[in-house]
Amino acid sequence: MKAFFRQNRLFAICGILAAAIVLTAVFAPWIAPHDPYEAVMQNALRAPSAEYPCGTDQLGRCELSRIIYGTRVSLEMTVTLVVIVFAAGTLLGMIAGYFGGAADAVIMRLSDMMIAFPGMVLAIAIAGMLGPSLFNTVIALAVVSWTKYARLSRSLVLKIKNSTYISAAVVTGARTGHILGGYVVPNIIPTMIVTAALDVGTMMLELAALSFLGLGAQLPTPEWGLMLNEGRQYLQTAPWLMLFPGIAIFIVVSVFNLMGDGLRDILDPRQD
Repeated sequence: MKAFFRQNRLFAICGILAAAIVLTAVFAPWIAPHDPYEAVMQNALRAPSAEYPCGTDQLGRCELSRIIYGTRVSLEMTVTLVVIVFAAGTLLGMIAGYFGGAADAVIMRLSDMMIAFPGMVLAIAIAGMLGPSLFNTVIALAVVSWTKYARLSRSLVLKIKNSTYISAAVVTGARTGHILGGYVVPNIIPTMIVTAALDVGTMMLELAALSFLGLGAQLPTPEWGLMLNEGRQYLQTAPWLMLFPGIAIFIVVSVFNLMGDGLRDILDPRQD
């Protein structure tokens, strides 16, 4: 264990911090000092103090409690989004790369169509058509994000498709499902996992951005992007309403990005 920590110090440190963030999300009801939904108007816009370390918002709600609960909301939606694009993109890329032909043409042309538009602009348009909600935001971002995983998965499959061990498996009569599950997936999964880990921070920022624009989380959900939007009009009189959610986003995104870098060094050290 000590040797692993010395050799992978970045991953170990960020892994501990990420675990602390996840535990904060899981145990939010026990960690938060106040009810994040309870409005106490006489405490509105109170500056940070011993009772309210991060101050209160315009409705007198504890900002620290809302940030803690926001950890849960942000992580749940981010993990859901990453799992969806990882599974869908990897599967479609495997189908395109292994079977080729019409399947490859259809999937890749669809991918080309999606990447022809700026991803965030397209996500905003889709979220706007679906209506404002966190679930619709996840769908919108998934629609524009799967292409990266599909193209990467396809390229990895094409590299190993004609390998000797794949050819030997085909000659011996192995079923396609067995070949994909037993030979293809184990060879591409490390790179795909590294890509997903590196995307956690980016997707968390994109979800927060759409909530900031009013397309994601809706009141009174304690979500960091929405909290930034709420605090925007009080920037001069109560700057802590934007400061602390912004710090939370910065810390969490940085931790997961650095952890992704460390995981890349462990699982795929040849990747730049």
